[in-house]
Parts: sequence; C-alpha cells; structure tokens
Amino acid sequence: MSLLSIYLITGAAILGFMAILWLVSLALRNSSIVDIFWGAGFVFSGWIYYALTPDGSPARKLLLMILVTIWGVRLSLYILYRNWGKPEDFRYQKWRVEAGPSWWWSSFFKVFLLQGLFMWLISVPLLAAQYPALPAASGLLDYLGVALWGYGFFFEVMGDLQLATFKSNPVNKGKLLDKGVWRFTRHPNYFGDAAQWWGYFLIALSASGWWSVFSPIFMTYLLVRVSGVALLEKSLKNAKPGYEEYIRRTSPFIPLPPKK
Repeated sequence: MSLLSIYLITGAAILGFMAILWLVSLALRNSSIVDIFWGAGFVFSGWIYYALTPDGSPARKLLLMILVTIWGVRLSLYILYRNWGKPEDFRYQKWRVEAGPSWWWSSFFKVFLLQGLFMWLISVPLLAAQYPALPAASGLLDYLGVALWGYGFFFEVMGDLQLATFKSNPVNKGKLLDKGVWRFTRHPNYFGDAAQWWGYFLIALSASGWWSVFSPIFMTYLLVRVSGVALLEKSLKNAKPGYEEYIRRTSPFIPLPPKK
C-alpha cells in the first residue's frame, strides 16, 4: 500500500472519529469535549499507521508508538480530570452564543472538522517514521528524538502537576504560580507539548522523513500564536496581579534562567 493511500485512509478514520465526537457533543450540549480527545486522536491515528505499515522498521515503529501512546493518553486523561463536572469552556460558549440556533451544525465545521484536519496534518511524522523499512536499526536521531521527547514530557507533566496542586490550595486563589518549572517558562506545558512533537520529527527524520518537518512547525505555531500562549496571556495580564512583572523576568516559551 502506498504512503498516500495510508494517509488518506487514516484521514477518513479521523473524520469518522470527529463525527462521532460531534454527535456526542450535541447530546451533551458541550462542544469542549473535543479538547479531551485531542491527545487520544493522535494515539488512534498513530496505531492505524502502525497497522498499515507492515514493512516499516519494527523497532522504530514500536518505540514511536510507545511514546505517542504515553503522551496522548496522559494528555486526554488530564484534560478529562481537569474538565470533569465543569460547564462548557468559555471559548465554545462564546461561539455558541454568536452562532445561535445554527450552532448544532456549524460546530461540526468550526470545531470538530477543523480540529480533525489539524490532527490529520500534524500526524504526518507518525506515518513518515513508520513507513520506510530502512534503516532498520535505531540511530543517533532516534536517540535524540527520545531525549527531546523526555525533556518535553517532563516540562508538560510537571507544569500540569504543579499548576493543579497550586490551584487545589484555597490559599492560592487569585495568586500567581512562579515556582518550579514555572520559574523558567511561563508556559511549561505548551513548551513540553511542542518539544515532544519535535522529538517525533527527529525519529521520522531518522527514517528519511525530513518532509514531515511542517508538522512540528505547525504544532508549535498553534501552541504559541493560536490556541495556547497568545490566547492565555491575553486573559492572564488582566486577571493575575503581578503578571506584568512575571512577564519581564520569565521566558515566554523556551525554558531559560529567570531574569533578575
């Protein structure tokens, strides 16, 4: 089976996956459930690539899918835990109000189809790494990819854990978290996410998948300019006392020693 055929089949599977989520969101009247399945969607698509690329290097395929599954399942479970029992996210509530009665169908295109398209585009390194048979053995780029993935996973997990612990203490209500990994970057979880996708790309690059470089670039752009850093900082500047000072001394994305 050709690489394009595998990619198109997986795209159709992602479309079906998002359509089912859309129907569930209509029943629950909650479009923000799509966020819960963002990580799980890459696990889903990655394992389809795994099944449809029997000639790929078994060692590289298994290594990649272990990393993707750990990342995706943890992310989905964390967002499920964070959103459990809470109303629809404010972003989707705003769109629901703006769309009025048409939201039931427009949400499919604006939320579910769009995120499915992004998922399909970003998943490319997961196919590029698993399709070629050679090199069969893991090399330097594979090891660098795993190291970068581990570095990013540490910042993402610790960022989420430290923030959840901070918010769970009523004493910290309205206060700013600037300790732990939050001393080195204002968005450790977003940085960690991006770093892990660059790690997947390095593994794909080891299998001559250089052409998939647009995926981590696009993911990083989304995290920094669209749905992550830019959107969050816009609200935090007004909501958190001392955030302007925090901005002056702390790196916005890549972890760096804090400025004095």
